Amino acid sequence: MALFDLLGRRWAMGVLWTICDQGPLGFARLEALCETISPAVLSQRLKDLQAARFIERTGEGYAPTPLGRRVYSELLPLGDTAKAWAKALEP
Repeated sequence: MALFDLLGRRWAMGVLWTICDQGPLGFARLEALCETISPAVLSQRLKDLQAARFIERTGEGYAPTPLGRRVYSELLPLGDTAKAWAKALEP
């Protein structure tokens, strides 16, 4: 349940997804890609994801760990389902 608690926090899944999808990112670039995230929330989510060992700070920015990549790969089918759901809801 701890995994679902972490990923259910506001922006946690989005931050992990963006880092895994885009590669290593600095704070400013990550903030720009997440668009509506506040700097305070982004900072906290980065701390949370680092504590969970899903991401790490590298010379190039925040990057996924092997465990973070595994979580991301498990989330990919949910992304496909979300797209299908959005299409089904269209008028």
